[in-house]
Amino acid sequence: KIGFVLLRGNMSRLLSYLTQRSPQASAVLRLTLSRSFSTAAASHKKPPFEKILIANRGEIACRVIRTAKRMGIKTVAVYSEADSHAMHVRDADEAVCVGPAPTSQSYLNVDKIMEAIKLTGAQAVHPGYGFLSENARFVKELEKANVAFIGPGSYAMHAMGDKIESKKIAKEAGVNIIPGFLGEVEDMTEVIKIAHEIGYPVMVKASAGGGGKGIRIAWNDEELKIGFRLSKQEAKSSFGDDRMLIEKYIDDGRHIEIQVLADGTNAVYFPERECSIQRRNQKVIEEAPSPLLDDKTRRAMGEQATSLCKAVGYKSAGTVEFIVDNNKNFYFLEMNTRLQVEHPITEYITNTDLVEHMIRIAAGEKLALQQKDIKIHGWAFESRVYAEDPFRDFLPSIGRLTRYQRPSGEGVRIDGGVFEGGEISIYYDPLISKLITWGEDRAEAVDRMRGALDRYVIKGVNHNVPFLRAVMENQRFLDGRLTTKFIPEEFPEGFQGFQFSEIQSRNLVAIAASMKVMEMQHNHYNYDACTSAEFVVSFAGRDYNVSVYDEGSDCFVYFEHEGADKEKDKAVIVSKDWNVGATTFEGVVDEVPFILQMSQRMSHGFKLQYLGSQVEVLVRTPRQFELTKHMPVKTAKDMTNALTSPMPGSVVSVSVKPGDKIVIGQELAVVEAMKMQNVLRASHDCTVKEVKVKPGQSVAVDEVLIEFDK
Repeated sequence: KIGFVLLRGNMSRLLSYLTQRSPQASAVLRLTLSRSFSTAAASHKKPPFEKILIANRGEIACRVIRTAKRMGIKTVAVYSEADSHAMHVRDADEAVCVGPAPTSQSYLNVDKIMEAIKLTGAQAVHPGYGFLSENARFVKELEKANVAFIGPGSYAMHAMGDKIESKKIAKEAGVNIIPGFLGEVEDMTEVIKIAHEIGYPVMVKASAGGGGKGIRIAWNDEELKIGFRLSKQEAKSSFGDDRMLIEKYIDDGRHIEIQVLADGTNAVYFPERECSIQRRNQKVIEEAPSPLLDDKTRRAMGEQATSLCKAVGYKSAGTVEFIVDNNKNFYFLEMNTRLQVEHPITEYITNTDLVEHMIRIAAGEKLALQQKDIKIHGWAFESRVYAEDPFRDFLPSIGRLTRYQRPSGEGVRIDGGVFEGGEISIYYDPLISKLITWGEDRAEAVDRMRGALDRYVIKGVNHNVPFLRAVMENQRFLDGRLTTKFIPEEFPEGFQGFQFSEIQSRNLVAIAASMKVMEMQHNHYNYDACTSAEFVVSFAGRDYNVSVYDEGSDCFVYFEHEGADKEKDKAVIVSKDWNVGATTFEGVVDEVPFILQMSQRMSHGFKLQYLGSQVEVLVRTPRQFELTKHMPVKTAKDMTNALTSPMPGSVVSVSVKPGDKIVIGQELAVVEAMKMQNVLRASHDCTVKEVKVKPGQSVAVDEVLIEFDK
């Protein structure tokens, strides 16, 4: 211990010196030391619990297990039959099966979780987020069993976790609230009446909800009727509670939240998180701090958040969510009485382990932080990497991860719960991982996110990396001009893939042509015969005539003009850094670094992932190119007379029967996947010929549900 203290003293002097000489080196060393010292200091303390049970799955269960192990605490995982080989089961010291795959029979089954606690002798339970994390009945059962809940008490959870009750308390505590109805809406007639009083647009959402589920925005009566019905069904399925509330929807707002920690008496707030980039009311990219806020607004929001904590005697970590307009007026949305998905970015910029604080507070320790201790160090982003298809309205994808390679490096962190060979199933949220990057400033954090996304290898399921990578190049995003309408406004026709500039397209063509030469050299004994070549490279509907010359460590690629003299451009120079056959190619094209993935080797080209997008680049000799003109063109099957499932899932309802005449826009069926319900509508007027499915039936992506007469 004496040596530890002396070392820390010397390091303090070193930090002081570096701050004067090299602020960047000082910040990096400070970040490293804070984590190292907190780990070393924790090892000298007696663990607050001997054993804790994590009542969750996936990445958050793995995240809690990591901190518990560092603190010297044994861990117990619970799992469903579908999760028997999951990563959190492997990571824990013990594991208990709590039922079949459906959440209602496993992760939401309070009795089964209580049996697991009794069986293993766990002294405390960390709920993660979702599932039972905001279930007051579960907390009461733990209190009766004298088992600590690593979260707030049942009263605070009920008061703050219930969105209706929390608004009432917030108003009394002097917190700014959104205009709306302070109570539960019972039926369709009442909800429409209140909507007319408030004025459209309105938001209906589950009182016990979270994670974007059980929420709909309505701009008229018809949308409200549909949204109210679907939100109630989602809320019942996800939370076992279908109570709904209605409030005014703040258009063009920013979703900004304040992380808090409290011990029942004292409370502190952390720098804000900006969570405005959302799809289906679910966050996709978060950052801390916000590009919008100044110190004055940050302090005002933080003080309102902590006053809310004190009003209910809050203990543990929590998040107070606000909607903020561009004039920095802010209004209380709700309080999440749990650890948030996006908590790592707060940890990164404040050098804090929030899970450790939660565990210590649950054990009765006083809050170890004061407000003056909390400072902003740099900038951090979190990208939620989902198994979903961004080209099909972000519909979930299922399957096995046939290849999975996580990025790493300075300022890069991944919180994940999957592994190569693991399966993404229809039963749970399709989150693959949370990719977090940190930098000295916003620009460096963005640059590191770009590199991490480019190095992230995911095969076997569709994923949203192409979308995340495209956002990192979006000028509005780079300027920090964000609202919750960012995605629909920037991608009004849906995500169509990254739009390459002329220079980016030419660079990609040059890289592909160089890869072809490197491949030829690798496959032939006569190296000298492959030092130059001519190709026709086809990409994005264009054909490029190029000549490639091997100049030792680089390939020189010349593009031929179409003019009468057919002059050649100045060479595009590509470094020969590719290990032929390797998945990734990190090199330099015209002095600009690039990272590229080879997704698939084709007979005459490559499927590549470049700037996040999957593209096909055909590289053929002039003779091969001429011959392809004589090949027949494959036509797509006509599916206009059928309704197919856009995703794998379960049929919730079918609204038509054979012989029904339907009109464009009419509801035909509802399919649920990962607890999200999706209404399928008619694309044209027609007559139903045959209904091929029934409610409760599992369906695959593109499976025919209903056929129509021609």
